Amino acid sequence: MADEFTVPPAASPGDRVAVIAPSSGAAAAARNVLTLGLDRLRDVFDLEPVVYPTARQSDRYLRDHPEARAADVHAAFRDPEISSVFATIGGDDQLRVLKHLDPDVLRENPTRCFGMSDNTNLALFLWNQGIVSFYGGQILNQVATPGFLPEYTERYLREALFEESIGEIEPAEQWTDDVVDWGAEDYVEQEPEYEDTDGWHWHGDRPVAGRLWGGCLAILRWQLAADRYLPDPAALDGEILALETSEVLPSADRVRWTLQAMGERGLLERFDGVLVGRPQTRHRFGDRSDDERLAYRRDQRDAIRSMLDRYNPEATAVFDLEFGHTNPTVPIPIGGRVEIDPETETIRFP
Repeated sequence: MADEFTVPPAASPGDRVAVIAPSSGAAAAARNVLTLGLDRLRDVFDLEPVVYPTARQSDRYLRDHPEARAADVHAAFRDPEISSVFATIGGDDQLRVLKHLDPDVLRENPTRCFGMSDNTNLALFLWNQGIVSFYGGQILNQVATPGFLPEYTERYLREALFEESIGEIEPAEQWTDDVVDWGAEDYVEQEPEYEDTDGWHWHGDRPVAGRLWGGCLAILRWQLAADRYLPDPAALDGEILALETSEVLPSADRVRWTLQAMGERGLLERFDGVLVGRPQTRHRFGDRSDDERLAYRRDQRDAIRSMLDRYNPEATAVFDLEFGHTNPTVPIPIGGRVEIDPETETIRFP
């Protein structure tokens, strides 16, 4: 495990950036969405996207060739003309890619990397090498949001791309988890249904600071089960845990059970603070009423609070942050330092 962390060099307007598929091959089936994401990298951020082979490959091919996904990661990090790496989308088997990654290649060529969901695996692998990466900025579901790119997303992705740090973040005024069909012919023109946020929810009153570790809760569960790539538990002492749940919409009980396992393993107690992303509440196979969606978010908060009260009562937690499977988003730095102050209700990435 690394003793020190490196924030890879910032990008500059006009830079070449890699677009890779280290997880699933959804981009090959949603070419209109990928094209929108590439256009936004060019037109909004003045970057020149370089599409690597995996981003054009089918899901079946990528499942059969985890080594090819690792090869694209290596190639993107090695290329001195590539200043940032963007994952197209997540998936459910990136854990199989990690054994094909060469830690020396990543350590010797630190590059800003953006992705979330299943890309938690890559983020935590980079964490083990002492390389900060960004949980967010994923092409299909964040850069290529239909209708318009939220100003909030653009603002913080610019910070993560072009600045040394994100600095203090603020709650968004509106959010959405509206599911727009990627296959729709008018996908680009469709506007998701946005609604007002009710801000962040605070738990605990102790100011805390530490390095961020974590990501998608489902992937953390798989990492715990595989037990091949976790850091030494002592390396997590005093750090900050990041959690968010996926489009699978796990029940509050499932969230509680995972945290209970972390508690019984002696991991949950090690963190001084917890940041929790606003959960997705809609499902592409059926919608829920507004009351059901509110209850889902409330029950998830209660489940997490109950496990903190049991295993880590001194921890400070903040719920419903803008990272994860909803929009807009902040690309939070996994491995970066974060300061959380309940008195002023501020969160800062120095």
